[in-house]
Amino acid sequence: MLPGPAERPLVIGHRGAPGYRPEHTEAAYRLAFALGVDAVEPDLVATRDGVLVLRHENEISGTTDVASRAEFASRRTTREIDGRELTGWFTEDFTWAELSTLRATERLGGIRQHGATFDGRYPVIRFRDLLELLDAATDEHGRVIRLVAEFKHTTHFAALGLPIDELFAAELAAAAWGRGDDRLISEAFEPTLLDRLRDAGIRGTRVLLVEDRGAPWDLVTADGSAARTYDSFVTEAGLLGLAGTVDGVSVGKARLVGGPASSTDVAGAARRARPGAPLRGSELVDAAHAAGLAVYTWTLRPENRFLAHPYRRGTARGAWGDWLGEFTRIMRTGVDGVFLDHPDLGIEARRTLAEP
Repeated sequence: MLPGPAERPLVIGHRGAPGYRPEHTEAAYRLAFALGVDAVEPDLVATRDGVLVLRHENEISGTTDVASRAEFASRRTTREIDGRELTGWFTEDFTWAELSTLRATERLGGIRQHGATFDGRYPVIRFRDLLELLDAATDEHGRVIRLVAEFKHTTHFAALGLPIDELFAAELAAAAWGRGDDRLISEAFEPTLLDRLRDAGIRGTRVLLVEDRGAPWDLVTADGSAARTYDSFVTEAGLLGLAGTVDGVSVGKARLVGGPASSTDVAGAARRARPGAPLRGSELVDAAHAAGLAVYTWTLRPENRFLAHPYRRGTARGAWGDWLGEFTRIMRTGVDGVFLDHPDLGIEARRTLAEP
């Protein structure tokens, strides 16, 4: 048996290594493997003919060259996705054969101008392509590299007759991953999707993604204004209620960076005085662990634009600030896994924590 990740927190390449190459490309994933990630995280969306492809969203004008392709000009449309009206080009309006002709572009080109120099070099890839890359990387690097599959807009796709959970199970079987294994972590913003994965016998770890505000769209669709909010899942009672239904939660880093430094700080005491208040910082992690849940956080990035204010240096949005200070502060909460655009920085931060 090859060795799997042993150190904590897990360092997870968020869409590969998009701090260095355009996200969700073969180049970004290969670089993530070489940089030493414990896992990589793809976002899964579907084509019209039921192929799972790797894109940040189903609207692809910001991550491909589709807007410049005259043959697809008529596909531009306006659509409501999870309650938001968006205009652009959507994966569900393309076959895989059509999408395979597109080339990836840097989504954060205004901040990562070096990433934009790779625009047009790499094609869009499928989920099955990544599974092949993972198997090859395991052999090449002599260690198990995990997969953190994120399911996007599952209620939307199901309404179109494209059930992403069923497509996912079929892809795993076709790639000889069976119905999943210990390498697999599945995460979604919609809890009913995680329930369906469990009922379908998909093995591995199941993680509920928790936005900073709002409510899961599947619950909004079912319950309207009475839908459970994301905040309600990260109270003490909410975390205890998740135990046995999922294996962990994954929160935006603002819920951890803004948390108390210790159990005795004034803000922490004020929160504990409000029953049912959402937890933050180490309090959230400790309560989740007490409920038997793992905690992951996203997305750690070194640029000023994405750092909490105390860690910014200078005024340039794309300049790197005190990323090490923020990353290690987050890791000291006891979090089990971190998603990063620059995986090597996560490994360096983890190494710093281990130093005497």
